[in-house]
Amino acid sequence: MLYNMFNEDLLTQCRKPYYKEQHMEPAPPPDIINEEEKYEVEEIRKHRKKRWGTQYLIYWKGYGNEHNQ
Repeated sequence: MLYNMFNEDLLTQCRKPYYKEQHMEPAPPPDIINEEEKYEVEEIRKHRKKRWGTQYLIYWKGYGNEHNQ
C-alpha cells in the first residue's frame, strides 16, 4: 500500500485563529539524514479498518498532541 505524506507547515490557513486556544506553535524542524527530512514516530495511538485499508493515529516524537495525524 502506498501512503502520501506531506508537511503540514506548507499549508496556509483559510482564516486566522479567532480564539487564543486555536493558535498552534510551529512544529520543530525535522531531522535531515542523507539530505532527506526524517520524522520519528513515537507511538501509534489508535487504528481503524476501512474498506480500502487501515488508518492510524500517529504521535510524532518531539511534537505535541496538536500535531497528531
